This record gives sequence, C-alpha cells and structure tokens, in this order.
Amino acid sequence: MRKEPKETTKEVLILPGDGIGPEIITQAENVLLAVRDRYALKLRCKHAIIGGAAIKEAGRPLPEETLTLAKNCAAVLLGAVGGPQWDALSRASRPESGLLALRMELGLFANLRPVRLHRELAAASSLRGRGIKDLDLVIVRELTGGLYFGEPRGIQKLETGERQGINTLVYRESEIRRVARVAFEVARGRSMRVCSVDKANVLECMELWREVVSDTAAEYSEIVLSHMYVDNAAMQLVRLPRQFDVLLTDNMFGDILSDLASMLTGSIGMLPSASLDEHGHGLYEPVHGSAPDIAGRDQANPLAAILSVALLLRHSLGQEEAAATVERAVHEVLKSGLRTPDIHSPRTRKVGTRELGEAVLAQIPTV
Repeated sequence: MRKEPKETTKEVLILPGDGIGPEIITQAENVLLAVRDRYALKLRCKHAIIGGAAIKEAGRPLPEETLTLAKNCAAVLLGAVGGPQWDALSRASRPESGLLALRMELGLFANLRPVRLHRELAAASSLRGRGIKDLDLVIVRELTGGLYFGEPRGIQKLETGERQGINTLVYRESEIRRVARVAFEVARGRSMRVCSVDKANVLECMELWREVVSDTAAEYSEIVLSHMYVDNAAMQLVRLPRQFDVLLTDNMFGDILSDLASMLTGSIGMLPSASLDEHGHGLYEPVHGSAPDIAGRDQANPLAAILSVALLLRHSLGQEEAAATVERAVHEVLKSGLRTPDIHSPRTRKVGTRELGEAVLAQIPTV
C-alpha cells in the first residue's frame, strides 16, 4: 500500500512591533490559534522583533535573525512599527526602514488592500451612507519600487549653501507587468474590472506605467481595463466609490489612496492588507500605523489585524474555509454592537481592544 506523505507543519512568524502593535497582534494571534484548533491545521507560531522594539534590543530595526525566520516561514503577521522617540535617528536607522527592508528582502511586490464597508458601520463612514451601499473594492499596490526605493535619493547641499532634497521615481517594465498581472488575476475572481491609477499626463515614468499595463491587459481579454489620473481617482473615491472594483496603483499612490479609502469603511482600524511574492509567501498587517498616542490604553481597534489573519489563511495557507470563518466572526461581532472608540456611534457599546478581540474569539466555534 502506498504511504501518503506526512503533512508538514507550517510556521507563521509573529512580529508585534511598536505602539499598539503588541496589543492588536495578541488578539489576532489568539484568533489564528483558535482557527488552527477548529480546523486541525498543522500550524505553529514563532515570535521575533522588528522596528523600534528591535532597535531597543538589538540596535537595528531588522535583525538578521528576524529576517532569517521570515524567509523560512509560510507567512508573517505584523503589528506596526515606528514612534516619535525614533524620529531623530537617521532615516536608515528608523523603525520604518526595517519594514521596508523586510518587504524588499522577501520580494513582496504586490500589496492587496481590501476596502469593504460592513453595513453595521455605515454611520461611521465619512460618507455617512451616501453612495457606499455594498462598498467592496480592492487596491492592488506595487510595493517594492517607485519613489520609495528609487535612486538617487537624499538631501544634499548646493554650491549656494541651500539644501536640496532628491527622490527618484523609477519603474522597470517587468516591475509594472508583474503587479498588473496580480491585479488582473484578482479581478478575475471579482467583477472583471480594473482601473489603473497613474499621473501619465506629467510623469514619463507613469506614461510607461500606462503603456505596460495596457499591453499586459491583452493577456486578459475578459477584463475591462480603464485608466484614471491619481488626482481624479482621489476625487472619485469620495464622490462615488462604488464605481471601482480593483484599483491598480504604484507604490506611493496606493499608500495615499488606501488611507483615504479607509475612511469610507468607518476607520483605518478596519483595513487589513496582504503583501505577496510570486509564490504566495506573504506578510500580513493592518494598514494603520503604531498609533503611539493610544498605545497601552486598551483603545486600539484589533479588527484590521484580525482580518489580516483571514488574508493570511487565504493567500499563504490556502485555507479558504478558515479565512471565511474569521471574516464571519468579525461580522457577527459588529452586528452585536460592540465597538472600539474609532468606530463607536450612538446605540453601540464602546469596548476596549481586549474585549473586542475576545468577542471575535468567542464567535470562532459558532460561525
């Protein structure tokens, strides 16, 4: 009799980070472990440091040990990095440089940011229900190129004594094409529409972006492709967001537009994200930052981190049923009226980070 290969245990690296990161990641990890037990997944978690926490302990924002663990695990779950206490450091030594380096070292070029408005949070949306019924779109952001990584860069002094800042916007055809393919593949599972965002009217790099995206679209004849300048896209997101399904953007534009879109959902505390390489290996994190002003106060919204767990289960572990369970649990908790301060409204009950996380956890066996 042929012996079936033994299923290997997959590892998830947990990086709590700074500020509210440890608080929200505690709740997210609890949910991940509960789902693991419910579905008997071969999964274990490891922990490491990054960002300011790593600077304190190891003297650098991305220790080699953390990077090695990240390269050898199935997925990474991250809280947040940064804080004002590190702002005086050189740019290369700040917590954020550790996150940028991790993305680059892991080859995480495609960032998926789902933007979904739960009906129960319509009152918390910045549009207060106008034109946002059933809002559900995805921003696909290129993550390892563009203005954030281009060379030359820096601050230099001119002969006149005046200082000059330099950043370079640069993309290769191959970088544009691979992230465009991700957007088209995402659209295949949705409504077959992609809107590519650029500034091709004034930037040669974005002119190439539009040309390569259009050329790549020929591989996906069933997908309807449109193009929009980024300033118009920002306006349209707050005018009629339901016109969009998949938004394809470069690195900087995606960074800005996803934060803008977060307010359509009620709070940036509701947006998860997945940063993926070509093989499904990924880093999962809430879109929001470390929020040092509320760190340690049991006020942070853990739902973006918990929804990032759902993305991790879906994209890196291939566990669609488990991912859907996490999303249903979050929805049930929102239906119950529990809210952290960022999404609180009349006739709902304000709770802290821990209580909201525990409420989601309690739903896992039932949904």
